[in-house]
Amino acid sequence: MANDQTSHPCYRLAYEDTDFLNRDELRAVRLELELMKPELGLQEHNVHSTIVVFGSSRTGAPDEARSASARSDKPTSPRHELYYEQARRFAQIVSEAGQKESARHYVVMTGGGPGIMEAANRGAFDTGAVSVGLNISLPHEQTPNPYISPELCFQFHYFALRKMHFLLRARALVIFPGGFGTLDELFETLTLIQTKKIEPIPVLLFGESYWKSIINFERMVEEGVISPEDLDIFTYVQTPEEAWRVISEFYAAKGV
Repeated sequence: MANDQTSHPCYRLAYEDTDFLNRDELRAVRLELELMKPELGLQEHNVHSTIVVFGSSRTGAPDEARSASARSDKPTSPRHELYYEQARRFAQIVSEAGQKESARHYVVMTGGGPGIMEAANRGAFDTGAVSVGLNISLPHEQTPNPYISPELCFQFHYFALRKMHFLLRARALVIFPGGFGTLDELFETLTLIQTKKIEPIPVLLFGESYWKSIINFERMVEEGVISPEDLDIFTYVQTPEEAWRVISEFYAAKGV
């Protein structure tokens, strides 16, 4: 029979005491754990570089979108179906080019959820390649999409650490139309490149008409809040093949 001392929560090993680890004073420890767990997992699976795909979680596969549209008064936009297929095709191209050796390069990485994220993980899955999903715990639970490699599917509590992992190995960011979360990730990256916190990488915006309709970058230059050269940080693209060509030429020019 356990005595009072050994049965008390105070006696638990610190790393096995979840109540202790969840105290406010242990936030720094939790941040470090969220940094290290994915880092070690990516190292163990030889993920040397990634291409990160962002976009709306509300963009469904064409067959699913048509089914949902049939049950709704609001028709599904054909453009959203196109974005899903483009994200899937782009991930197929990237995965076929980058995962031919044990050292994995250009591994597709997404936020792990549905929509454009699912499409990109699905494209990698189509080719037999691994892909990464960085899920985030939310009030309305986000379930990982079924195409992420299980050994590379991580869950985060802190947005900050998740965004750090998006960029640690990124060779390019490919950003499809999306909402607040997509814009947050886009502007964080633009800011880091503008302020030289990270080396320039291709930042590709899929769907020029969408982006120009919601963000007037040229007006920002006219107002003097960004410099004309800041417009060179990103590039508009329209097709998966064009996106891959921009990335390939960028690194060919660097001799990579």
